[in-house]
Amino acid sequence: MSDETQQEEKGLTPEQVGLFHEQGFLKIGKLLDDDLVEVLGTEYDALFAEAQHSGRYRNLAIDDTESVEEKKQAPEQMLQIMQMCERSIPYRKLLYHEPILDMIESLLGPNLQLFHDQALYKPAHQGGAVFWHQDNAYWKCTPANLVSCWMTLDEVDVSNGAMHLIPGSHRHAVSHDRSSSTSALLDLGDKIDEKDAVVIDLPAGGALIHHCQTLHYTPPNTTDRQRRAFIIHFMTPGTRNTHEGNYIGVSFTHPMLRMRV
Repeated sequence: MSDETQQEEKGLTPEQVGLFHEQGFLKIGKLLDDDLVEVLGTEYDALFAEAQHSGRYRNLAIDDTESVEEKKQAPEQMLQIMQMCERSIPYRKLLYHEPILDMIESLLGPNLQLFHDQALYKPAHQGGAVFWHQDNAYWKCTPANLVSCWMTLDEVDVSNGAMHLIPGSHRHAVSHDRSSSTSALLDLGDKIDEKDAVVIDLPAGGALIHHCQTLHYTPPNTTDRQRRAFIIHFMTPGTRNTHEGNYIGVSFTHPMLRMRV
């Protein structure tokens, strides 16, 4: 078998690519092996413990202006660490995990750059919601073709914070409002017809991929199980951030993850 044939067999099938473009997301299922999940989970717990001690994290369930103590004591905890890859070697290595890059290459082509990564942690009993939104309403990137790989370190279902997505919603940008309950989040409120939502259950080490304009939401976690998620957001070189009007250059923060020229 030639190298070219072997390369063609990697990544997503044509049917999967077609389904992604039709609905704006694709359930992958089990992606990371149990040994890697254990390593990443141990690192995740240590990073959040350190972040909560130092204040180097956000609680998206409350206003950005709250103090470290107010973040800790808030009744809802929707915790976020941006750029885990700048705090952790295992998470830096995960950016270059070949099976992930093969899938994203099937959608974005052979030249892949990191936009950013993030960890989103819903603790047991008090994990807060992330309201309905399109990611690019926050990012304001052009072209609006970024793709995210959303991965779980715990078994995730509808009761502890599984992803809800609206098929086909990636085709059009939607105007967002700032949430009235927390300045950290946008909120589409009653603009969403939730009867169309698809809920994605995943095992620990599972993954789904979605477009940056796919409407999605994760509900509160009131169970006795935690929900640890990690997301890598990919873009193509030449992507521009319209917040500043600049192209996002290659750097330690935004490395090239794969390039075939």
